[in-house]
Amino acid sequence: MEATVAERGQITLPKAVRDALGLNKGTQLKVELDGSRIILRKSVDDAISRARGKFALDGFDSAQAAVRAVRDED
Repeated sequence: MEATVAERGQITLPKAVRDALGLNKGTQLKVELDGSRIILRKSVDDAISRARGKFALDGFDSAQAAVRAVRDED
């Protein structure tokens, strides 16, 4: 796969790459240099912060209680 650098330094990642990594508009990527390589990494912190607070506990007193129930712990 290839990507071309546009006039303002922008590139378009191939759709197969975006789909495989779940990259959407606004997804933050970390950019690193390794010699002559450019490494792009999906920001794990970004994914966690977007998910935070989006799930209901459905009758559990705390997240820990929900985790114990899912793990089938007493």
